[in-house]
Amino acid sequence: MRHAIKGRKLGRTTAHRLAMFRNQLTSLVIHERIVTTLPKAKELRPIAEKLVTRGKGGSVADRRQVARVIHDRENVKKLFDDIAPRFTDRAGGYLRIVKLGPRQGDGAETAALQFVDYDPDRGAPAPEADDKKAKGKGKAAKASGDAKEKVKGRAGRKAQVESEARAPKATTKGKGQTKKGAKGGDK
Repeated sequence: MRHAIKGRKLGRTTAHRLAMFRNQLTSLVIHERIVTTLPKAKELRPIAEKLVTRGKGGSVADRRQVARVIHDRENVKKLFDDIAPRFTDRAGGYLRIVKLGPRQGDGAETAALQFVDYDPDRGAPAPEADDKKAKGKGKAAKASGDAKEKVKGRAGRKAQVESEARAPKATTKGKGQTKKGAKGGDK
């Protein structure tokens, strides 16, 4: 029996597990939300919360400790300058696990690990967001136009191809070229 044994092995060797956690922590700092399996999220949350607590400290020693886990300097900087200051009034509990249900491929229970103040629109300037909405409406209109083409179906496409095949191909006249093409169809 596994009495008093802390942590899940997750079916991986120690090195593989630690590398996976480093990659997931880096993604969490970049995107502020990751989707993974529930056991992985439960194992990752305490590690990530300790990093945020170190980020609130802000000393050089804290930066070095965080850099042992997150290897990219830009992401360490983001943790200390952007993420940790948002939680100065909070004593802990910086992350939440939101259950998402079973994964379609293998039925594994999935969950989203995200910061408690996660906002998907964070960092996007307001004018650019308006442009995206306008572009989105244009895409929706284009998609409905594409849907009309799809309504024609296979028969409509076949008729279009046949009409293109029957029509003579007009090419530009160049050196030694006839109106029907370079190989000459006039026999």
